[in-house]
Amino acid sequence: MTPGFCDAASVYLLERWLVEESPYPAGDPPHVEARRLALRVGTEASTRWEDILPVGEVIVFPCETPYARALATRRPQLLDTVDAHTSERLRASGGDDARIVHLLRTASFLVAPLHLRGAAVGFVVCGRGPDRARFLPDDAVAVESLAARACVALDNARRYERERRTALAIRQSLLPATAHSFDGCRIAHGYVPAGHDTIVGGDWFDVLPRPGGRIALVVGDAMGHGPESAVAMIQLRTAARTLAGIDITPAELVRRLDSLACDTPAASFATCMYAEWDAQRHTCTLVGAGHPPPLIRGTDGRAAPVTLTSAGLPLGLGTGTYEPTVLPVPEPALLLLYSDGMVESRHSDIDQGIARLGSLFAQHTDECADITAPDTLHAWCERILHHPSVTGGTDDRTVLLAALTPAKD
Repeated sequence: MTPGFCDAASVYLLERWLVEESPYPAGDPPHVEARRLALRVGTEASTRWEDILPVGEVIVFPCETPYARALATRRPQLLDTVDAHTSERLRASGGDDARIVHLLRTASFLVAPLHLRGAAVGFVVCGRGPDRARFLPDDAVAVESLAARACVALDNARRYERERRTALAIRQSLLPATAHSFDGCRIAHGYVPAGHDTIVGGDWFDVLPRPGGRIALVVGDAMGHGPESAVAMIQLRTAARTLAGIDITPAELVRRLDSLACDTPAASFATCMYAEWDAQRHTCTLVGAGHPPPLIRGTDGRAAPVTLTSAGLPLGLGTGTYEPTVLPVPEPALLLLYSDGMVESRHSDIDQGIARLGSLFAQHTDECADITAPDTLHAWCERILHHPSVTGGTDDRTVLLAALTPAKD
């Protein structure tokens, strides 16, 4: 818009609309609170003006100003100069600053309302200096047309941001409480959703204390990575957290999770791997439900998939029988649980993907001399999650890395 149409332009959005409160009713409000969303003077971006007219500043406009009139009447306002309120505000912001003096030389002033579905949402302000032609009614029509298109884009952006905040809040609430201290078990985890625009999908994971000082680790995957998968994932994760507080065996816990999945939309054919670490008994009990086997890495640096007694059927079929695999862990070890997005590929079968992940898990580097240290665990987890050999798939990627330390006898 600048400098072709005007010398200065700014966009303001009503604070009530930005925070998703109800818009102002028809008629003149006592005052208008609006946030400066953008500013440009000539060819200069807003950064040069941040110290005196910062973008993001909320300004209160009295009802007698052209801004409030434009909102109340839903008609553009044409003035021969800057109104008194704006003049006082600009002088207070910059004093004798040459930039403010330049703005106050505006000889033609235009305020065009932004309205969407019958509600006022903001306004556009344009100014021309004394060496340019004054704004005419046709100019106001042109700005109104531009404002109408801008409103649609702004509304779409707000809707997207609202959905994004919701998804981020869900994702944040689903992170396991790894900051808590667990005897004999330190945790690192990571998650990358599928696609560029997806924030939360069907993968879920958790770390839960169990009766008797045991620690439950679980990674699951509801089919797909859209909203339906996210809802199914939330329900399965909530059920797993509830069941973890009951003193039942790992196999019985997964069996009950299977029963619940039968009555949960979009949860059928969800998979999971459940691991229960008992530091006192030096054992890790594993129960699979159609999920890839975990990897274990000993003190010698070798990594291999755990051979399970039974792979188990996916959840939600109602006919699954789940057999536990009790793995002795007499020395410190690393256990890696992951979603199938880490090992599935269109170019190779899943066994090759598991072998590839196992090789990556077994690698030693000088940076990771003490792999059990919390910071190193997290760095190791991130390296696995984002390694080029596992980033070519189209599914969500989740890893849950546990450093298991048996209790001393």
